[in-house]
Amino acid sequence: MKANLFLLIIGLFFGTGAGFLLGQQVDAPEGHSHDHAAHGEAHDDAGPMSHDHSMLIEGPAASVSVAVTPDGPGAINLRVLPEGMRFAPGSVNGAHVPGEGHAHVYVNGVKEARIYGEWIHLSGLESGPATLRVTLNVNSHEQLANNGQPVEVTQDITIP
Repeated sequence: MKANLFLLIIGLFFGTGAGFLLGQQVDAPEGHSHDHAAHGEAHDDAGPMSHDHSMLIEGPAASVSVAVTPDGPGAINLRVLPEGMRFAPGSVNGAHVPGEGHAHVYVNGVKEARIYGEWIHLSGLESGPATLRVTLNVNSHEQLANNGQPVEVTQDITIP
């Protein structure tokens, strides 16, 4: 009985230590990690491959426009209309393909969503004046650019 207790204690000691060591951050491959605090963005892309949203990729001429409709307290319906890029949800996290991608939606500088189609409902937002920013991003998550300028739209809105 003492031997079993002794083995249990040893197992817990070494198991905890091994778990601690394995849980430490491992350096990600180059280009797959960055400091979000550096650009004030929240991040919803947790997992083994982080995305650098500050990187730009030149693409064919593209633009984006939005339409916002209030939808009750703290909620809006957002329509994102890209031109020169089509939504490609099946290709997300894949290689960059010119003319394909998705959009990222920020409210007051906080990333609220990644979207793969024209419409999205956002709720749980703080009521009042806000700044909405929508960026067009390629499959590999870098922001699409034209002549070095990010393809995005920023609009002041009022959230009900």
